[in-house]
Amino acid sequence: MQNRSAKLILGEFRRTVDERYRLSIPGELLELWEGERSEGEKQDCVLVKQQPGCLSLWRNADWQANLESGVRVIESKWAAGRLSDRINDVQALGRLLSTRHRSVQLAGRGRLLIPEGFRDFLGGEAGQDVLVIGAAICIEIWEVKAWVACLNSEIPRFGEILDELSR
Repeated sequence: MQNRSAKLILGEFRRTVDERYRLSIPGELLELWEGERSEGEKQDCVLVKQQPGCLSLWRNADWQANLESGVRVIESKWAAGRLSDRINDVQALGRLLSTRHRSVQLAGRGRLLIPEGFRDFLGGEAGQDVLVIGAAICIEIWEVKAWVACLNSEIPRFGEILDELSR
């Protein structure tokens, strides 16, 4: 996966999804995430259904590089007949690949339009608050209750994760 910046994308911000399902991504996160671009220039990116109540926003090049390497391995295994006993898994993966991500653009001032099929997955409605989280390598958009549940689950592992990744 490409990495445009050695700095991790970090921060937690509360934002409101407007009546047209637009969301402004905080400038503090965009500075780390976007790299250099001209004022007013649209940024191509990928919105991903991460887990129920959470969408993640990726740089297009990063998401494509990661996805394509995995898909190439699966295609070569399929062509070699090594997955013929796992047809159901291959089909499930195909369904998920077909619906899990979508190319989107960030408009001026970091405004993101949340596509229709992604709104239900996020669980939010127009006018509702969400949390925009810097998740080190991408930006996540969380429904508030889903974020609290995730945080409660992951906080006890903080020290362990930090120790493992910093060795």
